[in-house]
Formats: sequence, structure tokens, C-alpha cells
Amino acid sequence: METQLLTTFATVARLGSFSAAAVELGYTQAAVSQQIAALETDLKVQLLNRRPVTPTEAGARLLEHAAPILLRLDAARADVARLTQAPAATLTVGLTPLAAVTSAIATALVTLRQEMPRLDVTVQVAPRTETATAVARGDLDLALIDGLAAPNDSLTPFPPLAAIGVAESEISAVLPPGHPLATRESVRLTDLADARWIEAVAIAPLPDIRRLAGMDGFRPALHYKGTDTLTLIALATAGHGLTLLPKTALPESVTAVAVTIPPLAHRVELIHGTLSKTSPAAVLAAMLT
Repeated sequence: METQLLTTFATVARLGSFSAAAVELGYTQAAVSQQIAALETDLKVQLLNRRPVTPTEAGARLLEHAAPILLRLDAARADVARLTQAPAATLTVGLTPLAAVTSAIATALVTLRQEMPRLDVTVQVAPRTETATAVARGDLDLALIDGLAAPNDSLTPFPPLAAIGVAESEISAVLPPGHPLATRESVRLTDLADARWIEAVAIAPLPDIRRLAGMDGFRPALHYKGTDTLTLIALATAGHGLTLLPKTALPESVTAVAVTIPPLAHRVELIHGTLSKTSPAAVLAAMLT
């Protein structure tokens, strides 16, 4: 069954006229009649009553199939046309581990790739300083970085980079079940200085925690050099040491208590250098901010 014949049949049935279908399709009336006859010969059944022009029972059944088939064909043509018309482009995005979990980057990239079908996207996950350095050098088009900070304080270590806050959330200390502090609504960070801690350089580095607490302590009982947040949570809940994570990154089953003093936030920032207004990076930055 040729799609051209199916299109002609659907048009005649919709308009109820061979001559009107010929005008709309740009054929002669004789050509339309020949195409309908060819389709009926192919299917070995009459599809249209001629006077008046209405679908037969078989024609009505074929129309039920024709509409979605022709719609899919139109969608395929549009998709191919969009692909061939859109210029090829590349985008390299940097993420720190928790930024990947607590931001809308995955959804934004889906939308961006729908708008730019030929876009080649690379996502790189690395610690904050390494990621920011890559943006400053031009190895990354832009990045989302995260970290502990006083509310509204910037995380960006390189002033020439543009830094835009895109999210802030509460901080919680992750505890093993049955921990003495588990029943409390909140704790002071300084009260945890003598506890056992996990040094997770890529996710929750202890130097940041000491700086924000304004005191020494917070000694590591275990060093975690990975970037997987769920692994860090599992280590903390198993009793290997405490860690600080944003509340939004914690499963409901995890035992955790809010850290309220000093005021702290988990901050996510978008950082980038100079961007062309029409570049994929600029479009993505606009989506995220």
C-alpha cells in the first residue's frame, strides 16, 4: 500500500469530493480517480461510494488506520527535516557529584536536545576545584558546582567566571540508626567536632566543614575518594563516620538531623566564562537560571 494512495484516499474521504481533493492535492481529477481505483485494486475491496462520495464499511475501517499512519509519516518528515537543517554543535558540561543529584540539569538537557537534535553532549563529573578550573581554562563550556556555604555566599574560586546561584537547601548530618542525636530536631555544627567523620573530598570535604564551624576537629575515621552519593550515605549510616549532605539528596529512610547553627546551606551554582548568545551553553544557562 503506497502512502501517496493512502493520502489521496484520506483526502477524498475527508472532503467528500474527488474534484475538491484534486484541487487540494494539486492533481487532476482523473489522477485522483486513478489513485483511488489503484488502492481499491490493491486491497481488492471498494473503499468509496461514488454518489455521494462516502466511505464504505471497508473504507471507514481503513481510515481508522490511515490517520495515525499519516500522522507518523508527517512527524518523521518533520524530524528528518529538523535534523538536516539544524547545525551540528557540541556541549561539554561539568558537574560536581551533588550538583548532578540536586539540580534540574538532566531535565534541562532533555529539553535542549529536543531543540537541538544534532547536539553532541558530554557530561563530566569531578570535584569542585577541578571542575571550576576546567571551566576557567575553557575545557568545559559551563558547569554546575555545589558545596557548603553560608547563605548567599558564592562558591566560585575564580572571580573572572560568572557565578549564578541556582539552588540552596538545608544541611543535615547523616547518622547511623540509633545514634544519640537521632531524636533531636537540630544540632550545632560545633557540637559534632569531636565525632568520627568521613572525609569525602569530592562531596563533603572536611576542610570546608572546619572553616564554616570556625574551629578544628572533625577528624576523619574513613576516607572516601569516590563521587557516588549513595555510597557515602551507606558508609555514614553503617557507622563509619558522620557526613553533611543536603536534605534534598537524602532518601526518607536515612537517619539525619538538621544543622542549624551556624546558618549553613548547600548551594548549587552555575559557572561559565563568556558565552555566545546563541550557543548551546548559553541556551542551557538560560534554562537553568
